[in-house]
Amino acid sequence: MDLSESYWEDRYLEGSTRWDLGAISPPIKAYIDQLEDRSISILIPGAGFGHEAEYLHHQGFSNVTVVDVSETALTQFQMRVPSFPKSHILKTDFFKLNTSYDLILEQTFFCALPPSQRLAYVKKTHELLNNKGKLVGLLFNFPLTADGPPFGGSRAEYAALFGAYYELKVLASAYNSIPPRQGNELFIRFAKKPKV
Repeated sequence: MDLSESYWEDRYLEGSTRWDLGAISPPIKAYIDQLEDRSISILIPGAGFGHEAEYLHHQGFSNVTVVDVSETALTQFQMRVPSFPKSHILKTDFFKLNTSYDLILEQTFFCALPPSQRLAYVKKTHELLNNKGKLVGLLFNFPLTADGPPFGGSRAEYAALFGAYYELKVLASAYNSIPPRQGNELFIRFAKKPKV
């Protein structure tokens, strides 16, 4: 399957965005709501329409960056949240980033990548995070097949994949998923291991 930039742009242009909730994901909102430091640097890869970034922005988080390959998705985000800094809206390939962050929020980006890129994702997030950085968000919990995106996986697979690079602080079934995703999402909170 061709999961190129044009593939994703076409999906947004066609309105074929079933993964988009139209609002921030409840488990990620709950996590954000307990953060106290509004100055931390946060990256949201594959941000799409940017609901998480919009929420963070309105909660006073001043250093949020969104990345996506779809011009359409980012333009819609910018129109919806005109006060969001334009310099923090990046139309680029996540794997080409080289800035460092305190927190990476994972929401449907990992599951949209071809499974062959999963280890590269783990290594890249690890590289982009500051020494005490965290990778937090949601991973899908259903059998990994060739049918996707989204591509699934299991707790055991994720533990093996991320374990060499992160301390797996939380890798558990999300208790507050939206009803259609109940039982199919794992909430993750991983802390970067300084040395691998």
